Parts: sequence; C-alpha cells; structure tokens
Amino acid sequence: MAVDVDAAAECEVLMAAEYLANAVQLVNLNAPIIFTASIPCTKGYVYHEDETGIFILRGITNQCFATYQVTFNGNIAIPEDGTVGPIAIAIAVNGEPRTTSRAIFVPAAVDEYGNVTSTAIIKVPKGCCFSLSVEYVSGTDDPTETPAPAINVQNANFVINRIA
Repeated sequence: MAVDVDAAAECEVLMAAEYLANAVQLVNLNAPIIFTASIPCTKGYVYHEDETGIFILRGITNQCFATYQVTFNGNIAIPEDGTVGPIAIAIAVNGEPRTTSRAIFVPAAVDEYGNVTSTAIIKVPKGCCFSLSVEYVSGTDDPTETPAPAINVQNANFVINRIA
C-alpha cells in the first residue's frame, strides 16, 4: 500500500501552543474570552499577551498559506442573576465569528455549567497576519430572542496547532 508522503506531512503538527484561563470570568456578549496563562509558541507563528483574548496568527511560510488547527474547550454557564436560555461561543477570525465553529449549550438552570468544544482550520496567506479570538456569541438564530448579556466561562483551554 503506497503512502502519500505529502498528505502525511500535511497532518504533522509543526508547532503547538496552549493558552489557559482556569478561574471563572464574566464574558460580555460579542467579547473575547481572556486567557491568563500559556505554553506559548516559540517559533513566532503565534503572538499573544497573557491577560488578553486576542491572538495573532502569522503567515510565515514558503507555501501559499500557513495552516492552523485551533481548538477551544471550556465550561460555560449563565450567571446567577441571568435568565436561562441557549448560550454559545465561537472562534472569531479578524473579528468575524465563524458560525460553523459555534458551540451551543442550553443549561436547565442558572449557574449550571456545560462543557463546549469548538475547532476550526484557518489558512493564513503567506506574509499576512490574522487576528483570532474565542467570543461569547448568541446561542440562537432567532433575532427576536435577546441573548444573555454575559456568561461565565471557567477552565478555558485554547490550543493552536500549526499543521502546514
């Protein structure tokens, strides 16, 4: 059986970085989750300052694109003074939430945490930079429903892998 060497190399992780925030934080609608600690990228592909929610992915490559796989995992809940309804997070690229990355949780009560995970593949053109964040977004597509003004996020984990 022949193995496609190019396909195997494309799945190899060239760089991995992890960003964390374990304490409970209140995140407003359309605002990024703040990450307080990191095991950073040492190759210059990802730029992030602790205590912020914005990351910069760099298109440092000899190819046309630098390809990243990003994965968020964390626990979300409606604060005790909130109203129960669907809540969600999404990965945002250049300030635009990717709707296909939206992870929705519908708690049965306030202060009830649910685990959500979201993954996206992001291609950064050679020589360019993209901004990246994980944001609290509306958990519904119904424009007549008002989402909770803020959610609690705990044990946030954001992993960025450079895969090509």
